[in-house]
Amino acid sequence: MSSPENKNISEIPELRDQYGVFRDRAHAGNVLADMLISYKGTDAIVFAIPAGGVPVAAALSLKLNLHIEVAVVSKITLPWNSEAGYGAVAFDGSVRLNEKLISHFGLKENEIQEGIEKTSSKVKRRVKEFMGKRAFPPVAKHPVILVDDGIASGFTMLVAIEALRNVGAYKIIVAVPTAHLDALKLVDSNVDLLFCANIRSGWGFAVADAYQFWTDVSEEEAINVLKSLRSEHLK
Repeated sequence: MSSPENKNISEIPELRDQYGVFRDRAHAGNVLADMLISYKGTDAIVFAIPAGGVPVAAALSLKLNLHIEVAVVSKITLPWNSEAGYGAVAFDGSVRLNEKLISHFGLKENEIQEGIEKTSSKVKRRVKEFMGKRAFPPVAKHPVILVDDGIASGFTMLVAIEALRNVGAYKIIVAVPTAHLDALKLVDSNVDLLFCANIRSGWGFAVADAYQFWTDVSEEEAINVLKSLRSEHLK
């Protein structure tokens, strides 16, 4: 059902502002798959934002019988806090910075450039690990379903969207289990459709609060999930 705030955003109304609505990321992916059931068996390509978005996207793509790829994006973190980000870098080199946060934290130009360079190196390494020698799929010919495990500020998602547009994506659908309402509004104007099962608002938003079981997903775990899924599709 469409969100009352924006007709392009689809949600599950009974999950609005609820906590612990998903058992884990796989359960969240299955819930999203039900919301996107009209795409089952189509030529749409699912793009997971690693690492946390991979288990969600894997469950969704398996249930909808869709091809899965990755859209590597990584946030640029503060020098003194590896969890907090002030921007993000994508697989095509796209960079987006949160100027308000940069000003708030008083980051110096050399700190910003160092952060961008460090994050860019991480993204290049991840692209190689996740993609190997496989060519990037022809997104200009297929609808793209971009998946992560949640949206807090929206910056990482915006960079992923920008990168996919840069490589020719003509239709981008964002699908996430949970997100802050303000972030959804920010993202919505940049995509064709947006699906979010659990929309929340207010202070102190954390993606993890939507899940009963939550742990960080390592790169190795994400890669293994993708390998297992691709083997399943070959059966």
